[in-house]
Amino acid sequence: MTSSETPKGSGTPRGPERWRTVEEALARVRIFESDYTAAHRDASRRRIADQLVELRWMQDLATPASGAARPAWPPLLLHERAAQDLRALCQRVIHDEDAVGRLARFAASRDPGGALTFACLLLLADREEGARFWLQFAAGAGQVTGALGLYLLHLRRGEWRDARHWASQIPALEREPCQYTPVAHEVVDTAQAPGGVAVYIDLADCGAAVPEAAVKDAMQDVDVELLEDLGGVPQPSPELAHQLEGLVAACR
Repeated sequence: MTSSETPKGSGTPRGPERWRTVEEALARVRIFESDYTAAHRDASRRRIADQLVELRWMQDLATPASGAARPAWPPLLLHERAAQDLRALCQRVIHDEDAVGRLARFAASRDPGGALTFACLLLLADREEGARFWLQFAAGAGQVTGALGLYLLHLRRGEWRDARHWASQIPALEREPCQYTPVAHEVVDTAQAPGGVAVYIDLADCGAAVPEAAVKDAMQDVDVELLEDLGGVPQPSPELAHQLEGLVAACR
């Protein structure tokens, strides 16, 4: 008899059982007795619990906010959705009216908001590792939009635990002073998502997008500085802010 069948007359319907909680699922787990120790059993239960929680979290990410229409993104396509949202986030950031000035200050004095703008340019130019470094710099300096970018970046990569970590950082960063938030967002408390939050980002159309081929051309001359224990980290040039101003103006 397979695990999906039940004896006749048992009164239990055939087919896979549906569990409402992780505890119910774990209570039905069966482990064959052989050479397994108590430590093996505990490790197996922890793995199953992690996988079930992760699945619940993915389903929560695919659930719209209250009153919104259900999106056509099944959980298996969440990485594609995150990739598109990350690109849209970057376009919104570089179109912000303060982006050029902040990027200029970043080249001179490492303004955290400018680090966010620079990271978005790197992402649009497909220079992901450098972008991740500067998103972490921005988030570490208290910029919540840097955490939003890292949340989407790790979702796109399928790195659920890292995405969950940055989602959980967003409420704390919202309370930091001197916020620069070029992209509106909402964090919703929910007991169903690990970290207790689900993130909704306003990615309404910002107008004509800056062509990514043009961004790549502008980023060709970006210097890469070798930092101890970090490897090569892209550095902005003083001219990059003027190039960004020209790219955005050409789209208007």
